[in-house]
Amino acid sequence: MKKRKTKKPTPERLQQFGFAYAPPLIISAAVNNKVFDALQSGAKTVDQLKKETGASQRGLRAIMNSLVGLELLKKDRQSRYSLTRESQTFLLTDKPGSLAGFFGSILPVMISRWLRLADIVRDGRPAVAVNQETEGTEFFSQLVETIIPMSYAAARQLAEHLNVAKAKDGLRVIDLAAGSGIWGIALAQKSPRMRVTAVDWAGMIPTTKRITGKFGVRDRFDFVEADLLEANFGNGYDIATLGHILHSEGEKRSQQLLKKVFRALKSGGTIAIAEWLVNDDRTKPLPSLMFAVQMLVNTEKGDTFSFNEIKKWLEDAGFKKVRKLDASGPSPLILATKP
Repeated sequence: MKKRKTKKPTPERLQQFGFAYAPPLIISAAVNNKVFDALQSGAKTVDQLKKETGASQRGLRAIMNSLVGLELLKKDRQSRYSLTRESQTFLLTDKPGSLAGFFGSILPVMISRWLRLADIVRDGRPAVAVNQETEGTEFFSQLVETIIPMSYAAARQLAEHLNVAKAKDGLRVIDLAAGSGIWGIALAQKSPRMRVTAVDWAGMIPTTKRITGKFGVRDRFDFVEADLLEANFGNGYDIATLGHILHSEGEKRSQQLLKKVFRALKSGGTIAIAEWLVNDDRTKPLPSLMFAVQMLVNTEKGDTFSFNEIKKWLEDAGFKKVRKLDASGPSPLILATKP
């Protein structure tokens, strides 16, 4: 019987990892030098882009050719560059739901903190604890609008799943750590009978008010300025949304929060949780595993959790019928019902 040959390891995969920093930084440079915005009016050469943006010819040629390779720009036989559908949709600064702000301003800040990862791993302490109100307000005020695309589609799918458009009576929603308010916004857009209470830090609420106004639903929002565990939620809500909140709160605060939400909902009310879920063994999916490192870098206690961990917390709080709802985003939504 022939001995099976073991495949020799090669350095290619590690070499690819070694340059993994390049694509997001190239996009960041293009956003900050107005490359995508300048191409909104039509295809242009490097010389034309140089005159319009003020950036160097050498620099523009290098990043724009790379963006062609990344399929974020197209290049014709006359060496004119133009937008792709993807870059036209998500990388123009004036487009609703654009990621230009994320790549242009948030990403460089995040990367600068990750550069301290070796020290953070050794000390077990974040570079900056963005889950603390003083440090976090400025960061999240910039971040929340840029990540609307991550949640908007899932929030609309939640509204359809809960049939809020067919509700004959008024519905009350509490949107916790509301940020942009996009979860409450999507629900309110589906039903004129919806009333939303948005809870967030005092420094965040002006951002929530601005964005709910931009979506035309501010008049159906009430605002509570407080830390989640200190806020007076009231009670009698039909729906509670926690859009990507538990990972920054950590295990203990998350369990306390879920018990508080249980008390705020009416009988038959639904809690909806969006999260970066990992499997029970914490071996996949890779994006959620890496997001746990993001929490290490940026929070005191944050982490990513499995469906079964969150399911247990919900059941301990008193919820029943804990289930998943397939929706757009990094993971399925988690729903549960108050008996």
